Amino acid sequence: MQEAISIRPFIGAKNFELSRSFYRALGFEEIVLSADMSLFRIGSLGFYLQAAYVKDWIDNTMLFLEVANVEEYYSDLLALDLPSKYEGVRLTPIRQYDWGKECFLHDPSGILWHFGAFVKK
Repeated sequence: MQEAISIRPFIGAKNFELSRSFYRALGFEEIVLSADMSLFRIGSLGFYLQAAYVKDWIDNTMLFLEVANVEEYYSDLLALDLPSKYEGVRLTPIRQYDWGKECFLHDPSGILWHFGAFVKK
């Protein structure tokens, strides 16, 4: 089997322009691919944002972004103050689990992001 290079999920947006703005504000670099699709990258990681909305799909979409330091990442998210700038955006404080810890961010469409770190063994 050949070595995998990356994985890029496709996610939808209820309001494509609003979601594009949100992800740029979150720190992702946008590469416009067409009028209804963009690639958003942070470092070597990325995902495709589409101007497509299917409520059941969006309501059940979750993405996990592993970060080096959850406390620092959460602090950075707080400083961005995204919930006051984008309707529907919610930031949930850090939770500790046996496997590690994470905080949560709902995007303007309702997609749930997990920003977490695993316990080092």
